[in-house]
Amino acid sequence: QVQLVESGGGLVQPGGSLRLSCVVSGKIFSTFSAMGWYRQAPGNQREMVAAIIGGTKTVYADSVKSPFTISTDSAKKTVYLQMNNVKPEDTAVYYCDVRCGSAWFRTGDHWGQGTQVTVSS
Repeated sequence: QVQLVESGGGLVQPGGSLRLSCVVSGKIFSTFSAMGWYRQAPGNQREMVAAIIGGTKTVYADSVKSPFTISTDSAKKTVYLQMNNVKPEDTAVYYCDVRCGSAWFRTGDHWGQGTQVTVSS
């Protein structure tokens, strides 16, 4: 029932900025216990980038050296990831996920296509 659609990825030069969006449908937005962003570069493990828990608490991965910011807009049912001062190592496919109660929606091979971010000059 839950559907997640990521967008906003693309080509960006080092030092530039991007804002990724994740539109959530199928559930009442305010009922999600957490929302997060993940990324996976070729040959690497998927890693958590940022998450917002309980609508207020935010956490960020140590690997995010530039000031990335996660935010939400309940009216638009959208989760954002603001990526500032991006670096080539930020190149990856980015995914969003939501937690319904205690269970995250995306599991196993059901991570979809995500949105590609490529940092290159």
